[in-house]
This record gives sequence, structure tokens and C-alpha cells, in this order.
Amino acid sequence: MALSGLFLVVFLLQHFIINFSSVVSPTTFNQWSHFMGYNVLVQFVLQPILIFGVVFHFVMGFVLEIQNRKSRRISYAQFKGNKNAPWVSRNMIWSGGVVLFFLILHFIDFWIPELNHKYIEGSMFHAELSDPSRYYSELVHKFESLLRVCVYVAAFVFLAMHIYHGFSSAFQSLGMKKKHKRSLLFFTQAFAIIIPLGFCFIALYHHLVSIHTIVPHA
Repeated sequence: MALSGLFLVVFLLQHFIINFSSVVSPTTFNQWSHFMGYNVLVQFVLQPILIFGVVFHFVMGFVLEIQNRKSRRISYAQFKGNKNAPWVSRNMIWSGGVVLFFLILHFIDFWIPELNHKYIEGSMFHAELSDPSRYYSELVHKFESLLRVCVYVAAFVFLAMHIYHGFSSAFQSLGMKKKHKRSLLFFTQAFAIIIPLGFCFIALYHHLVSIHTIVPHA
């Protein structure tokens, strides 16, 4: 569970860097997106590994939750969980469930149309059908809807909550040394706040771009 979580954190950082480039340089975002979408190694080796990592992490999360519930068949006479552990750590299954639901929506929103364009329309195997400059305008178009933006922002709030506890816990599960605990805790908590906030900023920024119809040419 810890290893798969750390693997997904690395992917999240990489995903954020590419997405944030859309704010700084639409041309760079188009170039990186096209490379990630049409590179054979990325598509047929790294992407299946990523999908397996996502599925494995969430399946293990639900398995561990079931095991934890079974380990105590008799409820506490009086349980004050907030005195033993923060709310986030006691409700990882719920924050994780919201993130999983968001990932499904995100796949429907971006990944499935991309698969259709590449494998049904055939741009993956016919270069003349692909448009390397389409990604930025498609991204801005997606965030025209305020409802979609609100859903994304809410999902990233839950993602922040999930990472805030899970990232540091992963290092503890892997035997983090006590002398490194404070610095690692600061790093993981900062990451859990900054990266989701960054994703929220990206969504809000492109919503404002869309409503002012100032999509620059790549």
C-alpha cells in the first residue's frame, strides 16, 4: 500500500508539472501533451503500469479497510477517535473513495475522448490525422463549465486530505528513521497542500480564460 501510494505521488507530480505548463506556456503544454500521448513507450509500457498502480492502490485500500473492521467485531463502549488520531487518518477510505470517483470522471472527461481520437479515428497510426496544437484549446474548452470546475476543486480538496495523511504514513510504513521524521513530515504536508492547490488554480485559471475567450494560438 505504501509503495503504490508513493508511486502515485510521483505520477501526480509529473502530471501537475505538465498541466501547470498550460498556464505558463501553451506551446510547451501542447508539445509535452503530444509527446505523452503518442510516445510508444509511454502509451504501451508506462501507461499500463500506471493503470495497474491506481487499481492496485485502491483495491488494497478497500481490502485493508475490511480487514480493520473485521479485526474488531465488538465496538468500543465509548470511542473518541479524535483524541487518538485526526479525522483525516480515520477516514482515509472516504477521502480515497471520493478521489476514485473523481478519477473515473476524469477518465471519462479526458482519457476516453483521447482514446477515441487515437484508436477509433486512427490518429495514433496516421500522423496526418493528429493535431499537435489541439491540447491547449481542448483543455480551456473543458473548463468552460463552472460546474466542472467546482467538481474538480472539491475533488482536489479531498485529494489534499488523503495525501496529507497518506504520504507521511507511507514513509512510516517503510521504516522512516526518527531523525528524518520532522523534515519528511514537513515535506509531505507541504506537498499535500501545494500540489492540490496548484491543480485548483489551473482549473480556475482556464475557466477564466474560457469565459473571456482569450485562447492564444499555440
